[in-house]
Amino acid sequence: MKLLIVEDEEYIADFMMIGLEKAGYECEIAYDGKAAADVLEVKRYDLILLDIMLPEVNGFELMEYIREYHTPVIFITARSRLEDKVKGLGLGADDYITKPFALAELIARVECVLRRYHKGQEKILFRDLEIDAVSRVVRRNGENIELTMKELDLLLLFLRNRNIPLFRDRIYEEVWEGEYDGESRTVDLHVQRLKKKLGLHTSIISVRKIGYRLED
Repeated sequence: MKLLIVEDEEYIADFMMIGLEKAGYECEIAYDGKAAADVLEVKRYDLILLDIMLPEVNGFELMEYIREYHTPVIFITARSRLEDKVKGLGLGADDYITKPFALAELIARVECVLRRYHKGQEKILFRDLEIDAVSRVVRRNGENIELTMKELDLLLLFLRNRNIPLFRDRIYEEVWEGEYDGESRTVDLHVQRLKKKLGLHTSIISVRKIGYRLED
């Protein structure tokens, strides 16, 4: 699971990142709201940990932007007033933690939000396809479609990043979990097979000098 920490105080961001990585999560940090918005243009995360009092763009303003991506969010902030909690949750946050906090509580809340979110994401619908991400089954009109493990991982990556251009190196690193050398045709060959098997020739679009994009 990949998390984005949006926190302007470096020691707090590092504290969270070290603890969460020990718990098995992959973390990246953005130190202000604008940097977070910029990285969300090109990357997707399973969860965002968001401070409110940020330079450039504050957490409440950034939350309005994040909602477009349907990514779960936990506010982590020193603002403990009831009206702030109500506003944050009202904007769509999945949880609200006030500073100071214990690392064990943070990890427990992250796990809880991710369980709740992914429970609702077990079945994904795309056009005439139904994808069960838990049982790893793809169906069209009730009929199973046979995909290899990597083809299904590739499909899920596209579905979780709809309408977003994905660079070949990111696709390779997330699906094959290795470093892309810039020469391998593995991504292109798997994309072509996936398009053929699922009839997605007009949905998975080649993006020049970047990679591919799945269009709704």
